[in-house]
Amino acid sequence: MRPVTPPSPSRPRVALVGGGPAGLMAAEVLAASGRVDVHLYDAKPSVGRKFLLAGKGGLNLTHSEAFEPFLARFGAEAPQIEPWLRAFDGEAVRAWARELGVETFVGTSGRVFPADLKAAPLLRAWLHRLRQAGVHFHMRHRWLGFSASGQPRFANAQGEVIEAPCQATLLALGGASWPQLGSDGAWVPELQRLGAQVTPLQPANCGFDVGWSAKLAEHAGEPVKPVILHTVDSNGQAFSRQGEFVVTATGVEGSLIYAASRPLREALNATGQARIELDLLPQHSPERVLAEVKHPRGSRSLGSHLKSRLGLGGVKAALLHEVLSRDEMLNAAVLAERIKRLPLILKAPRPVAEAISTAGGVAWASLDDGLMLRACPGVFCAGEMLDWEAPTGGYLLTASFASGRAAAHGMLRWLPQG
Repeated sequence: MRPVTPPSPSRPRVALVGGGPAGLMAAEVLAASGRVDVHLYDAKPSVGRKFLLAGKGGLNLTHSEAFEPFLARFGAEAPQIEPWLRAFDGEAVRAWARELGVETFVGTSGRVFPADLKAAPLLRAWLHRLRQAGVHFHMRHRWLGFSASGQPRFANAQGEVIEAPCQATLLALGGASWPQLGSDGAWVPELQRLGAQVTPLQPANCGFDVGWSAKLAEHAGEPVKPVILHTVDSNGQAFSRQGEFVVTATGVEGSLIYAASRPLREALNATGQARIELDLLPQHSPERVLAEVKHPRGSRSLGSHLKSRLGLGGVKAALLHEVLSRDEMLNAAVLAERIKRLPLILKAPRPVAEAISTAGGVAWASLDDGLMLRACPGVFCAGEMLDWEAPTGGYLLTASFASGRAAAHGMLRWLPQG
């Protein structure tokens, strides 16, 4: 057990705003340094709420991929994120969990989970260690911005507006997804007022609207698997991946859609629509599909024929009827081609509040190498409020952890050596 670090008037006081993975990891680094008194503020009654929500799906902590492919998942922002991950990668996340008494395992997809597939025991152990290290937690404190003297201002549980005197502030306020858990993007106007450039917040790892007919909407909630999704981004780069997704009342969502959400969102931003093509039967070649479609069906209906010859029915058959006319359904060549390349036009992403995560945020040009705002010396930023995004699979959480550590080390370098 680590010894309790008592408050010291000789040490600088730092304020951390936001009790998600980035803020908590920053608190750990700062408290372990022994150089500062750490005070963490959060608007909610408890910290780690989005962390606990992730635990409902088993808490995908990180991914077992080798470093280079892992880094490539961050796309255009990989060069900025690389230093964080070099210092705290997927293996480091597993070692950190082990120190907290939580063993992990690698699933069949390469994703890494706690052995018990739960978030709460890990969070409890983490908070216990932070309190033992001397971190002071201030719950029900909503950040209101900075005072004229540069001190963070909060509305506390009693509705009083207070200042929190400190020598440095670290903001880890999240993006704008799942606002009911605390990350509502309300920080954007304040940082813009202070001179920071903020890329507009947009949904990432999100679903999309298609605009189904009433008939297809009856299949809402049904999974479509396995399929291969093909699309081309706004730069002409092809994306193709096998997986599954779910039909919703308004469109599509699920792991395969989330994986393609960045190029799909960028296509929508550029042209107003995004096109995907679905291979509904990736296990069969185009030649096999055409041969089976052409096979004489006698008195059987087309639906029964496709089900018996190709195992194609249910929601997949409904998607074909949604897209193809009656004449196209009865044209064997056209039907076989569409089974292997069924086009869908996506009309809009779902609102950012429904997304798993957020794209956009504090622009890199507004930050120095220590993640301090160039316009506001002594104010640091970390986590999802920065302008980066990552797919699901443990990448987002690992980089959030790593960014909190990077910002904390940047703060320690900036503060006077005592």
